[in-house]
Amino acid sequence: EVQLVESGGGLVQPGGSLRLSCAASGFTFNDTPMSWVRQAPGKGLEWVSGFYSDGSPYYGDSMKGRVTISRDNAKNTVFLQMNSLNHANTTVYYCALPRPGPIILYASPQLSRFAAKGRRTQDTVSS
Repeated sequence: EVQLVESGGGLVQPGGSLRLSCAASGFTFNDTPMSWVRQAPGKGLEWVSGFYSDGSPYYGDSMKGRVTISRDNAKNTVFLQMNSLNHANTTVYYCALPRPGPIILYASPQLSRFAAKGRRTQDTVSS
């Protein structure tokens, strides 16, 4: 059974940073493309960041320049470092395992685009 367990979300002041972690199990993690998506209330999913099949990273426009994705294959874990957070970043972030296929960053992915998605981690930016 595929499991994705996020951690690291929480409350941060504007301008602060958070590091999200996602521990994966139930599949061969090494070099498997992974992604982070988010979903604001009443809106669709949005690509935040991820890895293409060749291992190179991609970043959605909304947080490009303020997030860095990384992974530790030995620990089956993918990370998302988020900096300079603001109130607009207050939303729910998910770790996700995309199904094979093109990554269209400007389009909201459907839930069916993913083979698995973590439960959720809430990030709140509050002064």
